[in-house]
Amino acid sequence: MGRRATGDGGGSGGPGRSGGVRAARRPELRLPPTTPYDGQELEPDGDYDGIAFQEADLVGQDGAGARFMDCVLTGCALDETRLRKARILDSSLTGIRGVGTDLAEATLRDVELLDARLGGTQLHGAVLERVLILGGKIDYLNLRTARLKDVVFESCVLVEPDFGGARLERVEFVDCALKGADLSGTTLVDVDLRGAAPLEIARGVDRMSGAVLSTGQLLDLAPLLAAELGIRVLD
Repeated sequence: MGRRATGDGGGSGGPGRSGGVRAARRPELRLPPTTPYDGQELEPDGDYDGIAFQEADLVGQDGAGARFMDCVLTGCALDETRLRKARILDSSLTGIRGVGTDLAEATLRDVELLDARLGGTQLHGAVLERVLILGGKIDYLNLRTARLKDVVFESCVLVEPDFGGARLERVEFVDCALKGADLSGTTLVDVDLRGAAPLEIARGVDRMSGAVLSTGQLLDLAPLLAAELGIRVLD
């Protein structure tokens, strides 16, 4: 798979590129030729370099602490797969699916996650840098205390994502549904929410300093903001 996006000078030209908002740098993938996965179970602290996992059944396997470099995962099943503290670098994941995948404290750098179908994914304490999440649907994503820098959520659906205590810097939501998000205790720096529709904040509306909204979104959030500030609005 070749390069899909460029850094600061290119990209989709989405809403993060106007209005004085620093745009997220997207991953640039130039993957070398890959070797087919041999079907053996993942190993804790394993080293996977240039491997193509095609329709692999990784359900319940333990790859905690493993390193994936220049890898391609396509159509893989990751239900209850343990990848805590794994490092996924310069890799593409397409059409993966799974419930309860454990990526807590993992590192994802220069990664494309395309058309995923995930539920209850654990990414708390993780580090995401130059990550593109394009298409698909992710339910109950746990990103508590994670650090996101140069991350783009595009054309995807996020249902009740938990960003509690996380730090988001140069994060963009482009044509993305954000439903019931928890922003409690978050720190936002150059977070562009203008492309989120709908934009539903369940908790943490008081933590939105550092975010950029459209006028329409601000009006939609006005009742929550008024309640947070103790303002009564009477007809």
